[in-house]
Amino acid sequence: MPRATALRYRGADVQGTVPQTAVGGSAKRAFDLAVAIPATILLAPVMAGLAAWVRIDSPGPAIFRQRRVGAFGRPFTCFKFRSMVDGAESKGSGLKVMAEDDRITRAGRVLRRLSIDELPQLINVIRGEMSIVGPRPTVPSQVAHYTDEQRRRLLAKPGITGMAQVRGRAAIPWSERIALDLGYVDDWSLGLDLRILAETVRVVVRGEGQYRGEQGGFDLTRGADG
Repeated sequence: MPRATALRYRGADVQGTVPQTAVGGSAKRAFDLAVAIPATILLAPVMAGLAAWVRIDSPGPAIFRQRRVGAFGRPFTCFKFRSMVDGAESKGSGLKVMAEDDRITRAGRVLRRLSIDELPQLINVIRGEMSIVGPRPTVPSQVAHYTDEQRRRLLAKPGITGMAQVRGRAAIPWSERIALDLGYVDDWSLGLDLRILAETVRVVVRGEGQYRGEQGGFDLTRGADG
């Protein structure tokens, strides 16, 4: 039986335990490196140009860094190109981002439309903190609302894209996104990862689900002990 390990963040338990076993194991890790390392090398000039554009377009750093919860509740620093004004989390609607959000920069609208603001997360993949495919990483304050069942989402490393990303993204509520991710955890295979990658291309080209709209948003109200 897998060993149960408490999910912790900054030394404090994050509402319960999950088995200490990763979805996919070494096969998934090999796939991640086979994709992420060549992609990072090939896209390095593009990413350098995008970083310069972000810096020129608005004051602030090119890379936005945020503490997220990874597999088994381990925290890590998630990277992405900054698409909003510097310090946006403490302004306006905070973590909520709407289509007409005036905190989004001119460069940011293009980055978000093409979903290339996530490209720096290739570094997270190489470092072993993320996977190419998996549940999107979220912040500790949201994880604290997960039920026992929803915490199984943390059995997989967070991904650049994932099942919920190709089934509605931000346009569907968090409870539905988590349910989709749990299905991914239960049914994982390399073939499934490849299908999700193929569907990601369709979603990006069509610009589907980028913003929460009327149905999306964080709808978890019950804590893990509730």
